Amino acid sequence: MQSKPMNPRHFISLLDLTGEEFRHLISRAIELKNHRDPDYQPLKGQVLAMIFEKSSTRTRISFEAGMSHFGGSALFLSPRDTQLGRGEPLQDSAKVISSMVDGIMLRTDKHETVTTFALHSRVPVINGLTDQQHPCQLLADMQTYFEYRGDIKGKTVTWIGDGNNMCHSYIHAATVLDFKLNIASPPGYQPLKAIVNSAGDRIRFFDTALEAAKSSDLCVTDVWASMGHEEEQKQRECAFKNYQVNTAIMDAAHKDALFMHCLPAHRDEEVSAEVIDGPQSVVFDEAENRLHAQKALLEFLMCKK
Repeated sequence: MQSKPMNPRHFISLLDLTGEEFRHLISRAIELKNHRDPDYQPLKGQVLAMIFEKSSTRTRISFEAGMSHFGGSALFLSPRDTQLGRGEPLQDSAKVISSMVDGIMLRTDKHETVTTFALHSRVPVINGLTDQQHPCQLLADMQTYFEYRGDIKGKTVTWIGDGNNMCHSYIHAATVLDFKLNIASPPGYQPLKAIVNSAGDRIRFFDTALEAAKSSDLCVTDVWASMGHEEEQKQRECAFKNYQVNTAIMDAAHKDALFMHCLPAHRDEEVSAEVIDGPQSVVFDEAENRLHAQKALLEFLMCKK
């Protein structure tokens, strides 16, 4: 029988990391990006199971390519391909799948799916996105900020728009890396109180996007209707009409402020074309860094120490 630890290290939330570990992952990601060694294959012979309940571009490609670069392989599993979509208890699936692979990445609707898998898995479980959090994206976002501007400690970040999974992970990042987070969200679309409260006085809410952006070092937004909320598009367009990141918003921020978006973006909805295609936007570096940040994460969790 394959020997696997019963208490593997998981990555469900950014709060699973210390500030030191987060910074280590960022510096390691930058190192892996700048010095790719095809002979370095720390995960040779290892397999990552990738379970997708939601479609994906960046998550799938980055994890699959990352495993390949490291000499391992990745299995793509959709609910149609497994018993997960046919009502097998999650804990049974977790026990079975983790007995055959070396790591599991899940991109799911419910956050509880990932936490349940982690409870019953003998291998590391990675949150590739849930309705509540998107920690892998924050690894890439923070790597990008560090590459352009250095450490984010003490800086001010502004989140404009839906208080969604990305907003929640920004709140966690503010906690772990110690920066201030300004939030401007329409009434009824604010982040979960429990997540906000855990960050203490690092979080401030503003009535307008313009007020929130003042003296900010980084402005971030996301689509108005996240995956699974498309039927609310018209209603959300009304609610979010004053929450577009445009030139006026970026002018209120510091002159050297960066703009980020996890993509895909809808130009001239949540962000104007001038901003996302302009000189302050780093969205394509941010997207590429999903690969490098996740390689650092895979190494951190799955390398036989």
